[in-house]
Amino acid sequence: MSAPEAKARLRAELRERRAARTDAERRAEGERLAARAGTLPAATIAAFVGTKTEPPTLPLLAALNAAGRRVLLPVLREDMDLEWAPFEGDDALRPARLGLLEPTGASLGLHAVRDAELVLAPALAVDRAGRRLGQGGGSYDRALERAAAPVVAVVFDNEVLQAPIPVEAHDRPVAGVLTPGGGLQWFGPPR
Repeated sequence: MSAPEAKARLRAELRERRAARTDAERRAEGERLAARAGTLPAATIAAFVGTKTEPPTLPLLAALNAAGRRVLLPVLREDMDLEWAPFEGDDALRPARLGLLEPTGASLGLHAVRDAELVLAPALAVDRAGRRLGQGGGSYDRALERAAAPVVAVVFDNEVLQAPIPVEAHDRPVAGVLTPGGGLQWFGPPR
Protein backbone atom coordinates (compact mmCIF):
# COMPACT_ATOMS: atom_id res chain seq x y z
CA MET A 1 0.00 0.00 0.00
CA SER A 2 1.36 3.43 -0.92
CA ALA A 3 1.91 6.14 1.73
CA PRO A 4 -1.02 8.26 0.43
CA GLU A 5 -3.33 5.21 0.58
CA ALA A 6 -2.14 4.25 4.05
CA LYS A 7 -2.61 7.83 5.28
CA ALA A 8 -6.13 7.98 3.82
CA ARG A 9 -7.07 4.71 5.55
CA LEU A 10 -5.63 5.88 8.88
CA ARG A 11 -7.38 9.26 8.58
CA ALA A 12 -10.73 7.54 8.04
CA GLU A 13 -10.23 5.34 11.11
CA LEU A 14 -9.17 8.27 13.31
CA ARG A 15 -12.02 10.50 12.11
CA GLU A 16 -14.51 7.75 12.92
CA ARG A 17 -13.04 7.43 16.42
CA ARG A 18 -13.19 11.19 16.95
CA ALA A 19 -16.80 11.38 15.75
CA ALA A 20 -17.78 8.89 18.46
CA ARG A 21 -16.73 11.27 21.27
CA THR A 22 -19.56 13.03 23.04
CA ASP A 23 -19.71 16.80 23.49
CA ALA A 24 -19.32 16.28 27.25
CA GLU A 25 -16.13 14.25 26.69
CA ARG A 26 -14.75 16.95 24.39
CA ARG A 27 -15.55 19.71 26.92
CA ALA A 28 -13.80 17.79 29.69
CA GLU A 29 -10.74 17.25 27.48
CA GLY A 30 -10.70 20.98 26.66
CA GLU A 31 -10.60 21.83 30.37
CA ARG A 32 -7.78 19.33 30.89
CA LEU A 33 -5.82 20.99 28.06
CA ALA A 34 -6.39 24.42 29.64
CA ALA A 35 -4.84 23.13 32.86
CA ARG A 36 -1.64 22.53 30.86
CA ALA A 37 -1.23 26.21 29.85
CA GLY A 38 1.41 26.86 32.50
CA THR A 39 3.62 24.06 31.16
CA LEU A 40 4.04 25.63 27.71
CA PRO A 41 7.50 27.23 27.60
CA ALA A 42 6.86 30.31 25.46
CA ALA A 43 5.66 33.89 25.66
CA THR A 44 4.39 33.87 22.06
CA ILE A 45 2.53 30.78 20.87
CA ALA A 46 1.06 30.08 17.44
CA ALA A 47 -1.98 27.89 18.02
CA PHE A 48 -5.37 27.02 16.50
CA VAL A 49 -9.03 26.83 17.44
CA GLY A 50 -10.06 23.18 17.46
CA THR A 51 -12.95 22.27 15.18
CA LYS A 52 -15.89 20.15 16.37
CA THR A 53 -14.02 16.85 16.48
CA GLU A 54 -10.54 18.15 17.35
CA PRO A 55 -9.32 18.62 20.90
CA PRO A 56 -11.12 21.79 22.09
CA THR A 57 -8.43 24.44 22.38
CA LEU A 58 -10.51 27.52 23.26
CA PRO A 59 -10.15 26.94 27.04
CA LEU A 60 -6.37 26.59 26.55
CA LEU A 61 -6.21 29.76 24.44
CA ALA A 62 -8.20 31.66 27.08
CA ALA A 63 -5.85 30.40 29.83
CA LEU A 64 -2.80 31.46 27.82
CA ASN A 65 -4.35 34.87 27.17
CA ALA A 66 -5.22 35.29 30.86
CA ALA A 67 -1.60 34.48 31.75
CA GLY A 68 -0.40 37.31 29.50
CA ARG A 69 0.86 35.09 26.69
CA ARG A 70 0.65 36.34 23.10
CA VAL A 71 -1.33 33.88 20.99
CA LEU A 72 -1.38 33.87 17.18
CA LEU A 73 -4.11 32.04 15.28
CA PRO A 74 -4.24 31.01 11.63
CA VAL A 75 -6.30 32.75 8.99
CA LEU A 76 -6.96 30.43 6.04
CA ARG A 77 -6.21 32.00 2.66
CA GLU A 78 -7.98 31.10 -0.58
CA ASP A 79 -4.89 29.12 -1.67
CA MET A 80 -5.12 27.08 1.61
CA ASP A 81 -1.97 28.67 3.05
CA LEU A 82 -2.06 30.27 6.49
CA GLU A 83 -1.64 33.85 7.59
CA TRP A 84 -1.63 34.69 11.30
CA ALA A 85 -3.52 37.15 13.50
CA PRO A 86 -3.58 37.79 17.25
CA PHE A 87 -6.11 36.02 19.47
CA GLU A 88 -7.95 38.59 21.54
CA GLY A 89 -10.63 36.37 23.09
CA ASP A 90 -13.55 34.14 22.12
CA ASP A 91 -15.69 37.16 21.27
CA ALA A 92 -13.13 38.30 18.69
CA LEU A 93 -13.49 35.18 16.51
CA ARG A 94 -15.58 34.79 13.36
CA PRO A 95 -16.75 31.73 11.41
CA ALA A 96 -14.62 31.00 8.36
CA ARG A 97 -14.35 28.39 5.61
CA LEU A 98 -14.17 24.69 6.45
CA GLY A 99 -15.88 25.19 9.80
CA LEU A 100 -12.95 27.14 11.22
CA LEU A 101 -12.98 30.09 13.62
CA GLU A 102 -10.57 32.92 12.83
CA PRO A 103 -9.58 36.15 14.59
CA THR A 104 -11.47 39.27 13.54
CA GLY A 105 -8.32 41.42 13.86
CA ALA A 106 -5.95 42.36 11.08
CA SER A 107 -3.72 39.66 9.62
CA LEU A 108 -0.02 39.85 10.44
CA GLY A 109 0.83 37.92 7.25
CA LEU A 110 2.24 34.54 6.28
CA HIS A 111 5.54 34.97 8.09
CA ALA A 112 4.15 36.04 11.49
CA VAL A 113 4.47 32.39 12.57
CA ARG A 114 8.21 33.14 12.82
CA ASP A 115 7.44 35.34 15.85
CA ALA A 116 6.20 32.31 17.79
CA GLU A 117 8.47 30.60 20.31
CA LEU A 118 6.22 27.51 20.19
CA VAL A 119 3.75 26.28 17.55
CA LEU A 120 0.75 24.16 18.53
CA ALA A 121 -0.42 22.33 15.41
CA PRO A 122 -3.59 20.33 14.84
CA ALA A 123 -3.21 16.67 13.98
CA LEU A 124 -5.27 13.52 13.73
CA ALA A 125 -2.41 11.57 15.27
CA VAL A 126 1.31 11.62 15.95
CA ASP A 127 3.77 8.81 16.58
CA ARG A 128 6.70 8.66 19.01
CA ALA A 129 9.13 9.65 16.25
CA GLY A 130 7.29 12.94 15.68
CA ARG A 131 5.54 11.93 12.46
CA ARG A 132 2.32 13.96 12.33
CA LEU A 133 -0.82 12.99 10.44
CA GLY A 134 -2.79 16.10 9.50
CA GLN A 135 -6.16 16.46 7.81
CA GLY A 136 -4.60 16.18 4.35
CA GLY A 137 -4.93 19.72 3.03
CA GLY A 138 -1.26 20.62 3.45
CA SER A 139 -1.92 24.03 5.05
CA TYR A 140 0.07 23.28 8.17
CA ASP A 141 2.91 21.54 6.34
CA ARG A 142 3.42 24.76 4.35
CA ALA A 143 3.12 26.97 7.44
CA LEU A 144 5.49 24.79 9.46
CA GLU A 145 8.19 25.30 6.83
CA ARG A 146 8.19 28.99 7.88
CA ALA A 147 8.21 28.34 11.63
CA ALA A 148 11.49 28.65 13.51
CA ALA A 149 10.08 27.40 16.84
CA PRO A 150 9.49 23.84 18.03
CA VAL A 151 6.20 22.42 16.75
CA VAL A 152 3.95 20.42 19.07
CA ALA A 153 0.97 18.39 17.80
CA VAL A 154 -2.23 18.66 19.88
CA VAL A 155 -4.18 15.40 19.96
CA PHE A 156 -6.32 13.30 22.27
CA ASP A 157 -4.38 10.86 24.47
CA ASN A 158 -5.28 7.78 22.36
CA GLU A 159 -3.97 9.49 19.20
CA VAL A 160 -0.30 9.18 20.21
CA LEU A 161 0.39 6.04 18.21
CA GLN A 162 3.02 3.39 18.83
CA ALA A 163 2.97 2.26 15.18
CA PRO A 164 4.77 4.48 12.66
CA ILE A 165 2.63 6.95 10.74
CA PRO A 166 3.25 6.79 6.98
CA VAL A 167 4.84 9.96 5.62
CA GLU A 168 5.54 11.64 2.32
CA ALA A 169 8.32 14.05 1.36
CA HIS A 170 6.22 17.15 2.16
CA ASP A 171 5.25 16.00 5.68
CA ARG A 172 6.91 17.97 8.48
CA PRO A 173 7.83 16.25 11.76
CA VAL A 174 6.94 17.70 15.15
CA ALA A 175 9.14 18.04 18.24
CA GLY A 176 6.51 16.97 20.72
CA VAL A 177 2.88 16.37 21.58
CA LEU A 178 0.35 18.00 23.91
CA THR A 179 -2.49 15.80 25.16
CA PRO A 180 -5.17 16.43 27.79
CA GLY A 181 -3.99 13.61 30.05
CA GLY A 182 -0.27 13.41 29.36
CA GLY A 183 0.47 17.10 28.98
CA LEU A 184 3.49 18.28 27.02
CA GLN A 185 5.89 15.53 25.96
CA TRP A 186 9.00 16.09 23.86
CA PHE A 187 10.20 13.41 21.44
CA GLY A 188 13.82 14.40 22.06
CA PRO A 189 15.50 17.75 22.64
CA PRO A 190 13.06 20.53 21.56
CA ARG A 191 13.86 21.45 17.96
